[in-house]
Order: sequence, then structure tokens, then C-alpha cells
Amino acid sequence: MQKSIFNILAFSLFFVGCSKPTESQNESEAMPSENTETSQSLPTGDNSETSLDWAGTYFNTLPCASCEGIETWVTLNQDGTFELKTNYLGLNDAREEIFTGKFFWDESGSNVTLQGLIGDYSGKFKVGEDQLWYLNQAGHRIEGALADQYILKKK
Repeated sequence: MQKSIFNILAFSLFFVGCSKPTESQNESEAMPSENTETSQSLPTGDNSETSLDWAGTYFNTLPCASCEGIETWVTLNQDGTFELKTNYLGLNDAREEIFTGKFFWDESGSNVTLQGLIGDYSGKFKVGEDQLWYLNQAGHRIEGALADQYILKKK
């Protein structure tokens, strides 16, 4: 009798130990603890923000429908600030305009957005090796015959 009770008890413990965990156990294992730090907001791996020497001044003369071109300088600083200078060429009342503010990297660590009063500019650039691609309002590179004129080169 004692032997059969022992066998039943051992058999029961075996099945309890081998059973699936309950939902609450699965949820607690799947959910990170409150003390766990997440790195979703930080870019990881190789991207423009982490792999390139992006700080500096970039220049090009952008196309202009009502003038000879727009001399454009963009300076990106390590502290997250920028300076955007523009000069409209061939206009009698043209003057240099200077805009300043902060810039922010997107989640991919490849594009920056200038924030502040920046006139008619989208304020979006893709950062490459020693160059910035001016992006349209939708965040895409300019395409077509004039596409190369929207690439600012590092000075």
C-alpha cells in the first residue's frame, strides 16, 4: 500500500513538474522588468550618426526659379545645434539670411531635421560621408536632372 501511494505521488509530481507554465508565468517572463533599460531610442550598429564624422559645414548652390541660385551653408555642431545661411544670387535686394536652432536625428540615425525658423526650407537632410542630401517635405531625396545640385559637400 505504501509503495503504491509513493508511486502515485511520484507520478503526480512528475506530471506537475513537466506541465506547461501558466499564462501568468509566461507573461511575467515575456514582460521586461521595470528596471530594465531599453535602447529603442538609441541607434545601434553602423549608421551616419555613430559611424561618420558628420559635424562641420556643408555647402552648395541650390537651384532657384526666381534667381541665379541660392548659396546654402549648413553647419551641424556636435552639441545638436545648427546654423543655416542662405544667399540668393542675382537679386537686387538679396541679403544673407542666417537661421539657427537645434537638429534631431531620426530613428535610423541617418537623417537630421533642423528645428527652428528656417524660411522655405524643409529642414530635412540625409547625412552621408562628407555630404548632406537635401530632402523634400516628405523626407525623400530630390530626384531628376537637378538632383546633384541638392547635395551639399562638406568644407
